[in-house]
Amino acid sequence: MRKKILIGILLLLAAIQFFQPNKNIATGIAKDDIRNKYLVTGEVITILEKACYDCHSNNTNYPWYAYIQPVAWYTAHHINEGKAELNFSDFANYPEKKAHHKLEEVEETVANGEMPNNAYLQLHTNAKLTDTEKQILVGWSRSLREEILK
Repeated sequence: MRKKILIGILLLLAAIQFFQPNKNIATGIAKDDIRNKYLVTGEVITILEKACYDCHSNNTNYPWYAYIQPVAWYTAHHINEGKAELNFSDFANYPEKKAHHKLEEVEETVANGEMPNNAYLQLHTNAKLTDTEKQILVGWSRSLREEILK
């Protein structure tokens, strides 16, 4: 009986490999990317791409395990949630009030160490922000919010 259950589970795992979610991969920088509307220094872009863009843009760098089910569904779900909350690739479309608020949230979550979140950092240790990178990101966000209010 155990052998049949194990075989059934293995067949199910093999079958679900054929049902892959759409990948969040774009070619080039989106026309509505934040850097096409606002000043974003190369230093800030480097930090955003290192720690934010996998979940908060239209271009994710997928590790090998993100192609295996059910991990691929889990990853796609979290990317979709992240993009729904904040999408730097569509940021130029945000009304000024929304853009201001999203940047305020960037400041708060980065300053409080909430982003990048711990689950992401466990598998992407290179995304961990140094204190200096946090200060740069928070300072840029604050400065950009002031510019938006003008």
